[in-house]
Amino acid sequence: MTDDALLTQITRLADALDRLSPPKNEGKIYGDDDAFVWDPAKGALKPVAKVNRVPLALLQGIDSQRETLLKNTHNHARGLPSNNALLWGARGTGKSSIVKATHAEVNSLLSEKHALVLIEIHREDIPTLPKLLDIVRQQNRRCIVFCDDLTFEGLDDGYKALKAVLEGGLEGRPENVVFYATSNRRHMMARDMIENEQAVSIHRGEAVEEKVSLSDRFGLWLGFHHLDQDTYFKIVLGYATAFGISIESDDLIAKAKEWSVTRGSRSGRVAWQFIQHLAGEQGVAITLPD
Repeated sequence: MTDDALLTQITRLADALDRLSPPKNEGKIYGDDDAFVWDPAKGALKPVAKVNRVPLALLQGIDSQRETLLKNTHNHARGLPSNNALLWGARGTGKSSIVKATHAEVNSLLSEKHALVLIEIHREDIPTLPKLLDIVRQQNRRCIVFCDDLTFEGLDDGYKALKAVLEGGLEGRPENVVFYATSNRRHMMARDMIENEQAVSIHRGEAVEEKVSLSDRFGLWLGFHHLDQDTYFKIVLGYATAFGISIESDDLIAKAKEWSVTRGSRSGRVAWQFIQHLAGEQGVAITLPD
């Protein structure tokens, strides 16, 4: 074989090996985007052009939770110590809304144009969390990894992987990452799952310890509860004012009360659904900020 032919073969082999190797992380996977959804099948981050969220100031009735999460997130974005956060409580009370709104608020406070990154990971993809963290660990920008409605059922062992990744593994949580999760349960594990753990434990207390130890990985526990009527009306009035819905306050409150009765509950979600209904009736377009 001539030298030229050998060189050609070596070049082809090198090109083939390059195609088989994973792409190198050059610290540019985020580009100019601030929000992503994790795609574990492709091992990639899918940019979200417009995040479905409302401004932080419109989230009423959760002032303490809002201020605590905002301060923790701002500290993280500035490279200061911060905690993982578990937002738990009743459905429709603003748990996921406050995470998305806080991300936007913190970025508006920072001098950098593209600063804090929000990455959503779906509950069923939690076993792939280590793979995601391997990617973001190499990036310069700080980020929030967010999982909405994080609960574990039956024989789901994903919670053990989550525990190890958050604090217990050799590498631990990357310094540039905090993990935020929402759950309807404070300890994220269903009752039958706890009973199964108790059944196989040598000591019944081991199952309780296993349950609590997962929540312990979150330095912040923020509880969200059902709204009283006055707070519900305050949310409705805030939305109506923000989106230019013209209606007498007494009429607005009467309609909002009737709406909540038909839904059987009062919550931030019910208030938002009512406002969308009312805006549609009046032909008012609701435009949310980017």
